[in-house]
Amino acid sequence: MIRAGVGHSTATNPRTAASEATAIALRSAGLTRADAAICFATTAHGAAFGAIARIVGETAGTRDIVGCSASGVIAGEHEIESGAAVVVMTLGGLAATRFFAPSLRGHGAERAADIAAAVRRAPGPNRMLCLLVDTYNFEPEPMFAALARELPPDVATVGGGATEDGTIGETFVFCGDTVSSNAVSGMVLSGDFTLNLGASLACAPVGRGHRVTAVRDNVLIELDGRPAYKVFAETVGLLAEDLRRAMAYVFLAVPYDSRAEHLARGNFFLRNLVGASPEHGMLAVAHRPRVGDLVGFALRDGERARNDLKLTLDEMTARELPTPAFGLYFDCVSRGSGLYQMPGHDSAYIRRHFGPVPVAGFFTGFEIGPAGPATGLLQYSGVLAMVSERPPLH
Repeated sequence: MIRAGVGHSTATNPRTAASEATAIALRSAGLTRADAAICFATTAHGAAFGAIARIVGETAGTRDIVGCSASGVIAGEHEIESGAAVVVMTLGGLAATRFFAPSLRGHGAERAADIAAAVRRAPGPNRMLCLLVDTYNFEPEPMFAALARELPPDVATVGGGATEDGTIGETFVFCGDTVSSNAVSGMVLSGDFTLNLGASLACAPVGRGHRVTAVRDNVLIELDGRPAYKVFAETVGLLAEDLRRAMAYVFLAVPYDSRAEHLARGNFFLRNLVGASPEHGMLAVAHRPRVGDLVGFALRDGERARNDLKLTLDEMTARELPTPAFGLYFDCVSRGSGLYQMPGHDSAYIRRHFGPVPVAGFFTGFEIGPAGPATGLLQYSGVLAMVSERPPLH
């Protein structure tokens, strides 16, 4: 039987916070010791991340602990976006295989091989990979390309990039009592469970899709045979008069399938606009489009994010799977109260749809989850993984 509980603490003493959060998680799970624990801690506790991980393990009675630094954490209906906070999820009734791989930068394919080896060590019948990455040293393309080759196709992957509050310039991942930047850590959970997975975007397309007709590296020169910047300015209207503001709210939308004929909900990912030259008619983007690709623009705002979250949760609950035992939520740091102008928004909607299920998560630098038919790097999204015990066969 799967048992799961979540606890959090805002105590300023990191050792107190770790022990309190873990004790609450154990009590809510009905456990005296856990098979595994997942822990997220805010930057205010940064000097004591190692001690936090060690105390979580000692209190939970397990060495299988993973986690990461976070600018904010999520525990059930609580979203704590600033200050000192620790959230712990304790798990029982599942097999857990933790892993840690250092030297991330420049070695994405090698680290993917390490991750795949950990997955292969995990027993069946079902496996979910929770992947936690140092955001500042991550190069996604080589790792995800290698993971697509190395991982068995039936392994679901979720996770996110570790964050910080801007005061230290580093992000960290935890594994056991090891704490490191420039690394990736995570856990393979396996057992007799079903997984309900969804990803919600905070953006919706504005205007139609356009074909790339001239490009150099990451610089869009022409869309539909016209200067790329002119197409952008016509699409976003008055926002183009303040480029700094426009780049905070408008993003490049790229379909998962390069053969797509149009942009529609659920068929594209987002990448940042990183520069613009109105006089030369060009746009620089955090992506490398090719001639012939379909791209478009998407606008981020609270109402679009709320609508997409509702639709995603409606789709998840319509699958009529068993009541979840627990959930993990990886929520982009650009969401939260800064987007919705109110605290606890996404957690309230998750609770409304699924009830008082223990959910743990954090505010991420990027999200890892379903990108069309594959797993990929998402931005400005919320990735929710709900795990249910599989009902017995009769």
